[in-house]
Amino acid sequence: MATNGQIAHVHYRGTDDDGVVFDSTEGIEPLRFVIGSGAVIHGFDRAVLGMAVGETVTVRIPCAEAFGERREDAIQSVLAMTVPNAQHLQEGATITFNAPDGEPVAARVLSIQNGTVTFDFNHRLAGKDLTFEITLVDLADA
Repeated sequence: MATNGQIAHVHYRGTDDDGVVFDSTEGIEPLRFVIGSGAVIHGFDRAVLGMAVGETVTVRIPCAEAFGERREDAIQSVLAMTVPNAQHLQEGATITFNAPDGEPVAARVLSIQNGTVTFDFNHRLAGKDLTFEITLVDLADA
């Protein structure tokens, strides 16, 4: 049975409420992570706990245990002249910024108008409940 601190190898398929697959390990190597380390979303981590190798579960994860609620304060507008290569930006595109701590942060371009670019820093799956089909392929001690 899977416990915190073990290395889990899982295959999974994630869908949204419309049944659209947003991520999957189909055709690639299983996802490998340490259970309880925070490497995956909380609800996914919790779903793997107690699973046996070879077991498959389907779990619905509320947005609070996935990528969180959408936050209006994560939508920010800046002067286009402060954005490198702003002339090449297109609405709907995703670009990456460096956060103050140096970590990369993705943002989607919501609009470009009157010399201002509006970005949405919410995760693309924020505010969505997600369904995962998870198969535990292997377990190892860390």
